[in-house]
Amino acid sequence: MDKLRGEFVDIIEWLEDSRTLLAWRFPRYQNEIKQGAQLIVREGQIAIFVYQGQLADTFGPGTYTLNTQNLPLMSTLQGWRYGFNSPFRSEVYFVNTRPVTDLRWGTPTPITLRDPDFGMVQVRANGLCIVRVQNPPLFLRTVIGTDSAVDIDEVTELIRREISQALSELVLGTGVGAIDLQSRQTELSGKLRDVVASRVDDEFGLAIDSITMNVSLPDEITQAMTRGVAQGVEESGRMRQLDDLDKYQRVRQIDAMNAAAGNPGGGAMGDMMGAGMGVVLGQQMANQMNQPAQQQTPPPLVQDSQTFHIEINGASAGPYNIGQVREMVANGQLTTHTLVWSAGLAGWMPAGQVPALLAFFVSPPPLPSQPAATPPAPPSNPQDA
Repeated sequence: MDKLRGEFVDIIEWLEDSRTLLAWRFPRYQNEIKQGAQLIVREGQIAIFVYQGQLADTFGPGTYTLNTQNLPLMSTLQGWRYGFNSPFRSEVYFVNTRPVTDLRWGTPTPITLRDPDFGMVQVRANGLCIVRVQNPPLFLRTVIGTDSAVDIDEVTELIRREISQALSELVLGTGVGAIDLQSRQTELSGKLRDVVASRVDDEFGLAIDSITMNVSLPDEITQAMTRGVAQGVEESGRMRQLDDLDKYQRVRQIDAMNAAAGNPGGGAMGDMMGAGMGVVLGQQMANQMNQPAQQQTPPPLVQDSQTFHIEINGASAGPYNIGQVREMVANGQLTTHTLVWSAGLAGWMPAGQVPALLAFFVSPPPLPSQPAATPPAPPSNPQDA
């Protein structure tokens, strides 16, 4: 039956729509192909003819009528000098060149790195990899061999091993800490793709289009960061509420004083309310004037070696030394409400509550204004002038 089917079937094509099947061998009885057979190669496919284990002709997308004109290498290998009218033997492999987008990877064992704040830390990573066959002849020689079909699972373990090894070398080579590793995931993903692609293209004929990476920190570090951020947000919100309440009370007091002073029928009562409001405002102004004097108490000395992590757009940045922190305060990038963290702090705190940074936010008092010179009074008698 296979022999009869081979006599009548003269169309060679691959209709498999699976994106995970990378290569497939066209089945023919004794690998015989008739003269004038039709070869159909669709987009995303490459057809390769193999004669006695040796790669012969390759066809890209299109429709072909097989003869000695479009099979030059096959004709040479089989020794035809005057053409052929009988069936010829050859294996036909179809290679899928479309990208496979659902290859998942992960580190089999955690990567140990040295963090400047937490010491030795073990991190894990996982993500997706997009891979495709870039060099079908090389892929045929190194991966397919004599298999009748090659699935993505046969190269998945190879790619995962290359990604894990390259990631470990990349992380240890950059020397970044665990927290900074999360903020630089996009940058490291691009470098990881370049390293892995350089290892699998010349050896296996594969191309790595992209690699996404998600770094997982240990639970104890994640919990410590979460507690610090929550405490900092709570303290910042409480300070804003107190500040807004103080402004609201002062506005209400000024409005009440203006209403009492502008009420002609108020009489003595209006005068008393105005005097009372004046006393209250005077006390508040005195308290505000005394606050800078109280804040002039020298803060504790800052160690030059102390570094700080700073929250920028919801992510951790740094560490920054004291000189860099001072410049960020001067440029307005770091305010009293900005969350910071350093070794020795219980968690993330607003910069205005860190004693070591208070000196950067204290502004010098304004210069005292000199009273204008009063001109002498004019003489009352013109003759005296």
